[in-house]
Amino acid sequence: MNTSGFGTDNGSADDPVAQVREGMRVVDSTGADVGTVEMVKLGDPEAVTPQGQTAGTSGLMDSMAQAFGGGEPRVPDELAARMLRVGFVKVDGPGLLDRDRYVPADQVASVVDGVVHLTVAREALVRE
Repeated sequence: MNTSGFGTDNGSADDPVAQVREGMRVVDSTGADVGTVEMVKLGDPEAVTPQGQTAGTSGLMDSMAQAFGGGEPRVPDELAARMLRVGFVKVDGPGLLDRDRYVPADQVASVVDGVVHLTVAREALVRE
């Protein structure tokens, strides 16, 4: 599912999260493997709700969006609102039983040789 650039594109060449692409390997601040990028959402500074700036859809449309991968990030509302403002990366854990994790864009340190480097340890990341 390609959602790179979904929403308002506020990324710049100097913004590491703007360089992140699906399928890239992710390592934490210690160099430990966190997983691979499943989704990238660039920030929307105007977002004030977990739904961002989407028009007032309701009922069947909301249900369908949730069923087909909508409603990201799947974290508590306050944290979701922050992540929608700054942007985030969803990381698919490396193991079969490992849960997905979310990385706020401000925790992406750099992208070097196709590897996403984080500013925090894996344990500090929010799980889905």
